[in-house]
Amino acid sequence: MDSADTQYLYRETRLNLEPASVSSVVNIRVPSLTSNGRGATRKLTNGDNNVSEDEVAFRLKNLAPASSVYHRKWHDAPRSFLWRLLEDGLVLSLRVVDTCRQEKVVDAPLVLNFRFTVPILSPCVAFADPREHDALSMFVLDESNFLYSFTLRPDFFRKRSAIEAGPGDACKVYQPKVFGFKHPHRMIAASTDQIVVSLHDGGLVRLDRNKTQDSTSNPWKETIYNSQGWAQGIRSYLPFKQNHTIRYRNIHMDASAATSIQVTDLGLDDAAFLFTVCLDHRMRIWNLRTGQILFTGDILNADRNPQEVGKWQIEPTQANLLQLVGDSTGNRMCATYSPIGAGEFKFWNVKARDSDTVYVEDAFPDTTLVPSSPSLSDVWTLADFVLSNLADGGIQLWTLWKNNMTYKVQELDLNRDSIAESWESEWASVHIDTAYPTAPTSGPSDPTDPTEKWLELILAPGRFTKATLETALSIYEKGLYSQKGASNPKSQKGLAESICSVLASTASLDRNSAGGMDYEQFRASSETQWRRFYRLLIELDKQRGEAIALVLDADSDMTWVVCADAISAIRECSSLERLFFNLARPDEGTEKVANLVATGVGFLDAISDNIQQVCTAALRPEIFEETPRTDYERIQYLFDTTALWRTVSEEDCAQVIESLGQNYTGVTMDLYKSLSGLVAATDDSGSRKARQPLTDFGRKLIVKAVQETINLQWTVIFSQVLLLVHMEFDWEQEEDMLSKRLDVGAVFRQFLDSLRRLELLRWLSKTEITVPIGNKHERSGSFSGSPSASKRLGDETQTVTALEGNVGHLLGIGDHRNEPLAASITDIVTDLCASNSDIEVSPTLIQCSLIRRERADLALELTPYCAQTPFATYIQGRVFLALKDFAQAAFHFRKAAIGMSVKDVDVDRHSSGLLDDTEWNLLNKGPARFHCHIVALFEKTKAYSFVIEFAGLAIQYSHASPEAALVRSEMLSRQFNAAAVLSRFDVAHASLLAMKDKAMQHSSLRKLVDKMCESYHTSELMSLPFPGLQDSIDEILAQRCKTAMDVLSGIPYHQILYSWRIKHNDYRGAATVLLDRIQKLQHAGEGDKLIGDDILDTAVTKQYLLLINALSCVDPKQAWIFSEELPAPNSRETIGFQGKRKVVTLPDLRKQYQDELDRIAAIQNNQFGFEADDAMDIM
Repeated sequence: MDSADTQYLYRETRLNLEPASVSSVVNIRVPSLTSNGRGATRKLTNGDNNVSEDEVAFRLKNLAPASSVYHRKWHDAPRSFLWRLLEDGLVLSLRVVDTCRQEKVVDAPLVLNFRFTVPILSPCVAFADPREHDALSMFVLDESNFLYSFTLRPDFFRKRSAIEAGPGDACKVYQPKVFGFKHPHRMIAASTDQIVVSLHDGGLVRLDRNKTQDSTSNPWKETIYNSQGWAQGIRSYLPFKQNHTIRYRNIHMDASAATSIQVTDLGLDDAAFLFTVCLDHRMRIWNLRTGQILFTGDILNADRNPQEVGKWQIEPTQANLLQLVGDSTGNRMCATYSPIGAGEFKFWNVKARDSDTVYVEDAFPDTTLVPSSPSLSDVWTLADFVLSNLADGGIQLWTLWKNNMTYKVQELDLNRDSIAESWESEWASVHIDTAYPTAPTSGPSDPTDPTEKWLELILAPGRFTKATLETALSIYEKGLYSQKGASNPKSQKGLAESICSVLASTASLDRNSAGGMDYEQFRASSETQWRRFYRLLIELDKQRGEAIALVLDADSDMTWVVCADAISAIRECSSLERLFFNLARPDEGTEKVANLVATGVGFLDAISDNIQQVCTAALRPEIFEETPRTDYERIQYLFDTTALWRTVSEEDCAQVIESLGQNYTGVTMDLYKSLSGLVAATDDSGSRKARQPLTDFGRKLIVKAVQETINLQWTVIFSQVLLLVHMEFDWEQEEDMLSKRLDVGAVFRQFLDSLRRLELLRWLSKTEITVPIGNKHERSGSFSGSPSASKRLGDETQTVTALEGNVGHLLGIGDHRNEPLAASITDIVTDLCASNSDIEVSPTLIQCSLIRRERADLALELTPYCAQTPFATYIQGRVFLALKDFAQAAFHFRKAAIGMSVKDVDVDRHSSGLLDDTEWNLLNKGPARFHCHIVALFEKTKAYSFVIEFAGLAIQYSHASPEAALVRSEMLSRQFNAAAVLSRFDVAHASLLAMKDKAMQHSSLRKLVDKMCESYHTSELMSLPFPGLQDSIDEILAQRCKTAMDVLSGIPYHQILYSWRIKHNDYRGAATVLLDRIQKLQHAGEGDKLIGDDILDTAVTKQYLLLINALSCVDPKQAWIFSEELPAPNSRETIGFQGKRKVVTLPDLRKQYQDELDRIAAIQNNQFGFEADDAMDIM
């Protein structure tokens, strides 16, 4: 049956298995009892640092030849485990793939890589779930026939420290004696205490855990069962080839060897049955406790010619040829599949009364159940299948088909009463999107750099893994520099930078024939290299998508396809997906909507890529910007801007008319209403309760499904917008206009609402952010008894999409017992993408979160999506504030001031943690408090000019505030401080004079005086009036002069105070300052140093002249000052020193001046006294 003849009811959503952080990968060294096993010499590549440098290394390190998912039966936290064999069987990778978790259960994000020294036998990996305690039992058999038994507690997948806490019981190694003379083929765990291994000679070995005192030396008890008599068993040991054997892995397999195994108790107590399909095309049912074969028969219930034994032999690589379903006591439905020829299924009713008797009956003896190939044009092979019970008693069959690297999945609901009809007509297909995004086109007028387009394409979240990109770059670079030798593509650069660097080296900017720069040739050359690199990426990525196994989780009713380096969830199609994927075969009642959608998509395909870009650019302002234009004017604007009438041919127009009728009579409001219903939220979206939050894995699954849904809905709605514009203006007579019959404006607005929501989600799903990981743990562990030293790194981070980081916590799964997980995922995605969704995706709150994460650059990109509410405008100001664009921040704060100042508003205090309670208490509490908050924000970022502005506004609005005095006092202080920092002394002076608190005023005055003196703004100090504060300034300066002993360097407080007192006509005060400076100069020994051409011109003599002049301006009766004794030179008691005071008159000063002149003249004439009392001779 060709897939074109079936309906697509399901859709695949594929996830990469690349960990979000390197720190989430734990490498565990598994102990070995031997170093001489086969393959022990194979090189184990370093799993931490090395890049896969070629395709072979890429396959070994990243592509798993064997992989599957194990679902635990008794415990569910965690429940589902994905295991993979890597690096040629030397690494067994294990991780949790639960989609959701219980509300109080911690997520399990760690990936455990068990590193063996001998390769693992891929068919011999088994798991069990102990009922008694919460742990995962894992059993591994390597090529040296050593059996490894692991007991993995849930904490091993949650925190690395748990791995090192108890390594003793986690891993045990044993070599079964039976493998000394028999070869294992497949292994299955019947329970945590019992393992069954099928042997090459058709026998079985049952390993039971030994719980006696001898368990240390013999941990397992071995029991061998033979499928044939003792004579045949002896022959199997002989080295020569026997009849009807099959050579596999250098071993001659007996035809009775079991290649597919299932264990069940059929619901009976104290019973264990082993169902096997053997290489001789027979099914055998064993009593696992006694080793008795209870049934043997052909898996197709066919009578075969004994001479054609070889014709019916099954390849030993076949692993899944038998499935059991059912839960009633003693009854099961068994399905067997024969891969011989075209392949055929057979269903069996299995009944058992006790453990010694089994009745097997062909359920449908008269029906041949040959599955039809998904496509008649290609050769497809059925690679795997799974079964499950339906609620109505039917059987659900899933089949996996492969054709080289590609695969298809089909599903069938079998009705037991009409098996033939349902087998023939009830097949459904899974839509698997194998197409890769089209490479972006660029031209000379393209405003975006082609490199940015290519990087956005190949680095899109979830598209290509880092290993794929690095491998492609390595291969590309080796091919490019094969003669020179390739360098390490990573070096110290980032991946994107490395890609750009290597590809840019292939193109050079030359001159054209006219002598100018040939930009067109350079662009074309770059495009060629990018497309070549993109094709290489696609070829590598296709290998990752090879299907390995088909897995069904019956409890959640979810089917998975396990690939070489990915895992795909099979989810139900949404209403739109089901319609879109089945346009050729729409469901009954949806034919008209399907016709409208098909016409729109066909119309879009007829428009060139360049014109589509023009249409998108013209539509963008209509989506995001508010406009005063009417709906008709907006549609007219689109029609004129895009010039659709020039790009659409007459044949395309005729095709639209043929589909929708003359004058588009087939288009009605009911039809558009039906189309809107396809993209609307589900009916129970508001009542659905997310009882189980999503895990990290579940969030990634939702994000990938959202990306797929966005692309589909955007295509459909965008095509409908263009089709609507075309139909509205495609008329000959005015009465034939579409708007005469329909409310075109309402339809247009509905489309814009949907596109606006999709654009926001698209941005969130393609934008990656770095978030911290909660706990920091060591990166490696060991089960060998000598654990490696713990390594604690710095702040560990992981990369997630903005959708995961900001919306993921809002999503969850309801009770999967009432709704299949495959349907729940689709409903979540549909509700999230719907324009009428009850899931709030607030761009403003996301901006708050991004600001907290110091990604204001990304928050700025969200600006077009934000509403124009006061709070949104305020957050825009916070965005610009974080970007240091203070002018724009101030603009938005002013714009939001009125709305954010309204009192008694019911405020929803949600800001993603950006605002604390203190800040919230300043919002919507009046304009004064709001502006106080803005002042604090600007002050924190040291934008002092805006502190001055908004502090002034806060003071202005404080008059109407009940706490006016408090606000005024605080804002004056902040305004004063900001003005002082900016040397805006006029503003600082005004703020100072307005202060009512005398203590604060005096403290601020001292700060202002110090600032002006330190910055040498003494002229401003002299010019400002300082009414009522002049004496305080004088005191401040006098104190500074008193404590300043070094008057030669530093701030010239004496000169400043002298100028201040002269300015205010205090000549005696000025003279006092000069006298103090003279004394300190003399103490410093500056009296003998000349400062001019005159031999009598020193710093001291100059100060004497100023002093005498100043005191001469005073009435002679008042021409006196006090002189204070200074501490002795080099004295440490300068602070608090109380010197003697004496009166000095103007004549005294003149005499001192004359004495100083005589002293200097004597020195210049070499006249010195030998003792202190000696008088110098004056010549």
